[in-house]
Parts: sequence; structure tokens; C-alpha cells
Amino acid sequence: MTVLDARSEAISEVFDAKAPHYDEDHMHRGLARAVAEFVHTADVTDVLDVATGTGLVLRALQDAGLQSGMIGVDVSAQMLAVAHAHLPTATLAQGDAAALPLGAASVDLVTCVTGLHLFPDPLAAAREWRRVLRPGGRIVTATFAEGGFHPRNGAVFAVDHDSFRTPELLRQFGQTFGFTVTRHRFWSDKSPQMLITELAGQEDGHDHS
Repeated sequence: MTVLDARSEAISEVFDAKAPHYDEDHMHRGLARAVAEFVHTADVTDVLDVATGTGLVLRALQDAGLQSGMIGVDVSAQMLAVAHAHLPTATLAQGDAAALPLGAASVDLVTCVTGLHLFPDPLAAAREWRRVLRPGGRIVTATFAEGGFHPRNGAVFAVDHDSFRTPELLRQFGQTFGFTVTRHRFWSDKSPQMLITELAGQEDGHDHS
């Protein structure tokens, strides 16, 4: 088993255990709704939610009226089982954020909510998102501006919140794979403050955040 496989297995075990009660968390539900309200959906035909978990973001987008093709990828089989119960027509797959089971230029929007801090190689994941996006596509992330989850088994399952806490840090991250921050907002609902950010290809978007 490779180091990456061990890490993915550790993440999967943590979130498999959380799956039956994950949707009971007020913050998770509220943040999913906030992301759905933030997203510009007018030109979206297909959306990919990376680290989709129980599908809260896809469900919120659906509730907001998005009738697009819904695709979700996550490492946790149990989280995906919950997602499938709520999204029976969505395409849901267990997989790695940096090795997506999708062809090039296959979606218009990639969302990743409270997932970036978990990835062993966020840049590899972001380059993969760029690969699957159609021209003019957007990435929307939600990261912890403060606080954040730190697992007990940190030796295998370390997390990195600090690289994604501000719009400037997201701007610097985007530049490493040819994207720029186009807009952002902060959100909190009696919980740690979150940063919701939209990124677009540098040829498509102008930074006015």
C-alpha cells in the first residue's frame, strides 16, 4: 500500500464513521446552501462536486433550481451511500480528487467544499479540475478562514487549513495552475468563518474580488 493509499484509507475510515450523522451538522447544511446561492448557474450544464460527501452541495444546487448533470466524487463509500439515497439520478463515484473518472472538458463547474485541506497534493487536484472543465468553466471552493477540523490520526492524515484561509492565498494558489480569483465572500452561521471563492481561467476571468 502506497503512502497516498494509506492516507486515502485513513480519510475514508474517518468519514465512513461520520456518514450516518453527517447531515445533522447545522454548519454543513448551511454552508452547502451558501455555496449554492453563491454559484452562478446560468451557463452550467454539468457540475462536478469533489469531496462530495453526502452530496449536500449537489442537493443544495438542485434545491436552488439547477437541473444540470450532477456528478460527485468522494473517497468514502458510506458518505456516497447517503448521497445516493438523496440523489438517485446523480453520477456518484468513489475516487481521488487528483485522478477523476471523467474525460477532458466534461463539466462547466467544479465545486469543492471543505475538501482542499484534506488533499495530499492540492495542486495536482486543481490541475485535474482544470482538465475536466470546459472552456470558460469555473471552480468554487469553500475553505476555513478560521478554525477547522484536525483528525486525531494526524501522522497519516495531516491537514492544511493555513494555505487556503484568505482570498490572497487562494489567488496565489490559483496562479499555480493558471486560474485567478474572480470573486469571494465570507460566511458564518454560529460556526467558524468560511471563505467561499470562485476561480476562473486567467484568460476567462478578471479579478474583482
